[in-house]
Amino acid sequence: MKIKKLIIIFLAINCSIGFSQNRPTKQELINTIEKVNDYWQSTHPDSGNPFWDNAAYHIGNMEAFFVTGKEKYRAYSEEWAIHNDWKGANMADKSKWKYSYGETADHVLFGDWQACFQTYIDLYNLKPDSNKITRAREVMEYEMSTKQNDYWWWADGLYMVMPVMTKLYKVTGNPLYLDKLNEYFIYAKSIMYDLQTKLFYRDAKYIYPNHKSANGEKDFWARGDGWVFAGLAKVLKDIPKDSKYRTLFLVHYLDMAKSIVKCQQPNGYWTRSMLDPQHAPGPETSGTAFFTYGLLWGINNGYLKEKTYLPAALKGWQYLSTVALQSDGRIGYVQPIGEKAIPGQVVDANSTANFGVGAFLMAASEMVRYTK
Repeated sequence: MKIKKLIIIFLAINCSIGFSQNRPTKQELINTIEKVNDYWQSTHPDSGNPFWDNAAYHIGNMEAFFVTGKEKYRAYSEEWAIHNDWKGANMADKSKWKYSYGETADHVLFGDWQACFQTYIDLYNLKPDSNKITRAREVMEYEMSTKQNDYWWWADGLYMVMPVMTKLYKVTGNPLYLDKLNEYFIYAKSIMYDLQTKLFYRDAKYIYPNHKSANGEKDFWARGDGWVFAGLAKVLKDIPKDSKYRTLFLVHYLDMAKSIVKCQQPNGYWTRSMLDPQHAPGPETSGTAFFTYGLLWGINNGYLKEKTYLPAALKGWQYLSTVALQSDGRIGYVQPIGEKAIPGQVVDANSTANFGVGAFLMAASEMVRYTK
């Protein structure tokens, strides 16, 4: 019995040592953020159009600014906003506005063109000027005046637009932003949510059993659930503590956290098909970064128990900072633009993308906040 106790104590001490060794210092984290972001901005002097993929990078870039204070990061996003006239899709004629999928100027009501408003609002809050959010308010308030509630029919849209509505509520005090946030989320849940796993399908096309993974499992796309989980964290950050809608988002956030940690791989990453690692095996950075961000945010803000969730968050960060991060500052293993896990698709150290860098910066910035 004494030998058994000694072995248990020895293992506990070693686990504790390994646990503490995985915690980088604040300065190490700042150095990592600067390495990644300086590389991205130096190799992408044109900050791009206001579509979702660029917007997702700029959301992360602003988080990098908030924790580092580097003025050039803020300036990079402001130049992007000015270049795009503080707009998403820029069609002026409201009678032609659409909300179906589309990459043209008339798809003003499609959420992928609205993610940019998150950064515009952040820039407004730093230095208020109504011009910065005029278009955001025009678009969202027009949208909320319609009878439709099916604006968010795909998982990504929850990350793109839910935080826009809570941010604009904080700026304007208009309760309709929270009313419609609740209404649109309930619709999205009705077509994408799986009650058993507490996870979200990417959209209605992927609901089990009509769609299955390679091994017959429910197929939950990691980046899709990453968008949702990170979006819920961002909503909880801004929605008032006394809002009658807050519990809905908190319950889904907490339920997702439990489900997410169960399917993390031993090396810290999440595979593209969360419940079937063999469907598309190997690491993927964007989903892993959003999960890591969401877990750290919950720990930092008292919603998730550190003892329970920090090991998963640190394992996620370990993967992000030692495997996804390349020696020159590139972020690799980012699945290309898509909507599902694809068997046989090559995702390797050379696979990078703006939205993946943005997700990495979100996770890294939340790691900085954890060290504080």
